Amino acid sequence: MRINNLFLLLIFCYSTVSTAQETQKNLVSKRVTKAPIIDGVLDDEAWKGTDVAKDFVMFRPSSGTPEEYKNRTEVRVVYDDEAIYFGAYLYDDNPNEIPKQFANRDNFASVDWFGVMINPNNDSQNDTEFFVQATGNQGDAKSNAYNEDFSWSAVWDSEVKIVEDGWIVEIKIPYSALRFSNQEVQTWGLNFHRHFNKTRDQYTWNFIDRTKGVIQQYAGTLSGIKNIKPPIRLSFSPYSQISNNSFDGENTFDKSFGLDVKYGISESFTLDATLIPDFGQTAFDDIILNLGPFEEQYQEQRPFFTEGTELFNKGNLFYSRRIGNTPVNYFDAGTLDDNEEVIENPDKVNMLNAIKISGRTKGGLGIGIFNAITEKTEAKIRNLTTDEIRKVITEPFANYNVLILDQQFNKNSSVTFVNTNVLRNGSARDANASGLLYTLVNKKNTHNIDGSIKMSRINENGQNTNGYYFDTSFGKSAGKVQYELGYNMTDKNYDINDLGFQRRNDYQRIYGNISYRIFEPTKTFNRYSFFMWTNLSYRHSDGAYTGNRLGINFNATTIKLFSFGANMNANIGKQYDYYEPRIDDRYYTDTPRLNFNTWISTDYSKKFAINMRFFRSIRQNENRTYNEFGFSPKYRFNDKLSINYSFNYGKGKNQKGWVNELDDGTIIFGNRDSKRITNSISGKYNFNVKSGVSLSFRHYWSPVEYDSQFYKLENNGELSPHSYTDNHNINFNIWNLDLSYSWEFAPGSQLIALYRNSIFNEDDLSHINFKDNLDNLFKQPVSNTISLKFIYYLDYNNVKTWL
Repeated sequence: MRINNLFLLLIFCYSTVSTAQETQKNLVSKRVTKAPIIDGVLDDEAWKGTDVAKDFVMFRPSSGTPEEYKNRTEVRVVYDDEAIYFGAYLYDDNPNEIPKQFANRDNFASVDWFGVMINPNNDSQNDTEFFVQATGNQGDAKSNAYNEDFSWSAVWDSEVKIVEDGWIVEIKIPYSALRFSNQEVQTWGLNFHRHFNKTRDQYTWNFIDRTKGVIQQYAGTLSGIKNIKPPIRLSFSPYSQISNNSFDGENTFDKSFGLDVKYGISESFTLDATLIPDFGQTAFDDIILNLGPFEEQYQEQRPFFTEGTELFNKGNLFYSRRIGNTPVNYFDAGTLDDNEEVIENPDKVNMLNAIKISGRTKGGLGIGIFNAITEKTEAKIRNLTTDEIRKVITEPFANYNVLILDQQFNKNSSVTFVNTNVLRNGSARDANASGLLYTLVNKKNTHNIDGSIKMSRINENGQNTNGYYFDTSFGKSAGKVQYELGYNMTDKNYDINDLGFQRRNDYQRIYGNISYRIFEPTKTFNRYSFFMWTNLSYRHSDGAYTGNRLGINFNATTIKLFSFGANMNANIGKQYDYYEPRIDDRYYTDTPRLNFNTWISTDYSKKFAINMRFFRSIRQNENRTYNEFGFSPKYRFNDKLSINYSFNYGKGKNQKGWVNELDDGTIIFGNRDSKRITNSISGKYNFNVKSGVSLSFRHYWSPVEYDSQFYKLENNGELSPHSYTDNHNINFNIWNLDLSYSWEFAPGSQLIALYRNSIFNEDDLSHINFKDNLDNLFKQPVSNTISLKFIYYLDYNNVKTWL
């Protein structure tokens, strides 16, 4: 089916869907002249005579069931010129058994919690969320239909008190933590959530229909807010860090200073800037041995790139790990003359500064602007004869930019324009990518059309190369039975990897899925779902068939909170892999594969809980298998101390894959046996909600051993024996240990001490056992780092009162 015909069919299907409206509760807020004291006691004069939000109903596992009177919830709201205040009385008939496990900010352990969801624009799409746990721990997030971003953080105040008939929460949210318009009379979107950890029951003030739409659409309203003005939103977070690293007998002492700035440009838009950033305490990556043709993608860990970036994730054109990553010409420094050696070759590019501007107007237009600058990076090479040193530029001075325009309408629909570009100094490679995205949902929230059109342009060696991407899908997104039908494609030149992330190009795929799920508990299950899917794949450049896959999934949770699931997927007939050969227009003919996976997870509200999973993959008419088993027990000693261990073991037998390309163009494949063994430990001890010690340890070991017989990839995709004899056995180890102490000594201010121990080794000793491998690993140079970081938060509105 041609693209334009498919698109017209999807538009026709969408236009036949009817619409409806939902009702809302309203809560009237009260202006006060004397603010309540945030102490967890609702005896302030401010709380008297206020409207009460009550009659909560169940959100999950059931839907709409009224809360029990003995466990009822009552919430009051008042405001003044500085902040908005919430007082919640959370009745509980057995307060001594309220779960109260301590956790770090934004983490939800085994604990009851209360949440406030505010939408100052009342657009049914964008919420600002504030959570308070029974321990007093805080969490906050920005949320929309696609994402709940807990990396966003604000400075606000709360206090909790356990009483004889439940617990009480008092919250103060300064207006500097919110974005709202400068109007005389305001009506905000509002909802409250309450979670009981023992039963996993969750209640909301305004009813949420889980069978259709998104949570943000089901907010009630908060009225009565008058004559408040958006404050000057300006804060500074200066920081300093000192560190000492020892490696292979050498010690290096470093110190750094930097500044993070947050400024409210207007009532709707905020500028975030980081100057001379130091990400030395960033968590380590879970690195694995990658023998495939595609780059491994790792999660962003640096705070500036994780906080408040929900708008920049639209369209998947921005992968922030590209900034300050390995220099693009890092390996070119190894191109040496016979009498030369590399004496210095930095593996990271230093970022000089970065800014981002983001926000959304009252009319629903979201704007995001991002800019980062990285410095020139050079390798140093010494001439062994003359002792002269020459420099090789491995990454030129570079400028990274992102622009997002996202127009929301009809509560759950949007059209988005995205542009990213990378400009490098001189004649180095430049890149540009643009995308137009659309999500159209009918007002009844039962059907949707999603899609995008994207283009890329690479300028290299004076030549421009253009590529494009297209996708569209139509589906039913409400009710017990849901489905989707779609098509996507890229041409051969589509490339967004200078600032985005993309594994494949030159493909087209037709896909579809159908699912069945329950929204109300049965006698046995809180929830369960079936999901069936299939796809057909072709090359875009010549239309050649490449493969297919179909599968079925089942997942369930019982009323006793025991979760389990299984899935099976398979290929039918031969598959044609155009990526594994690593050369354009060459392919490897692969045999059909059957995969099976199953898992279980016990109730995490108990002191002891465990996850287990098993995966098996087999090939038709081949003794070629991959099996993987993992388990992860967790034990909570008390409300302050918990530890989690994770073990994962994978074993591949007779796995075929690319090994090398010879000078004459011959592609060599090998037959390998491999193992992957991962041991991880994480633990936390919280002294209170403001300070604690964290441990994170991971050892990853992967030995790979090749058969002595190697193969040549023929033009028909088959393999034939070859006399190639090079040794490609691998013994790969990563060892990381982080032990840290953090203390939030004032709102938004932290002191963080970190000890880091890491070892890396890669050799060809693939035959040794686990014990001998550890002995060999501990003979390698060890990197030990001790660092101390001090961050102090300064809010302009507080500072001006000191002066």
